[in-house]
Amino acid sequence: MVDKTLTRMDLSEAVFREVGLSRNESAGLVETVLDEMSDALVRGEQVKISSFGTFSVREKAAREGRNPKTGEAAAIPPRRVLTFRPSHLMKARVADGNKS
Repeated sequence: MVDKTLTRMDLSEAVFREVGLSRNESAGLVETVLDEMSDALVRGEQVKISSFGTFSVREKAAREGRNPKTGEAAAIPPRRVLTFRPSHLMKARVADGNKS
């Protein structure tokens, strides 16, 4: 496994190289896209990126849990969680990367 993490800066640098916008414009474009995705998810909408996958927010109900250390019961409140489902193309691409 590679210990590299793709950052916002890496994305804006890629836009700078591929599209030819200035570095500031590239960074602004990346920020705008990420803000739009975040805002849509906060509103409860799905974010579907063709050939990549779908981000969505799922509602989880309240439930009873246990502290694994003490075994004591604890109430877990309802919450919203972010989920990601990769597309079939993304799954295949990642699987092909495992073969090399």
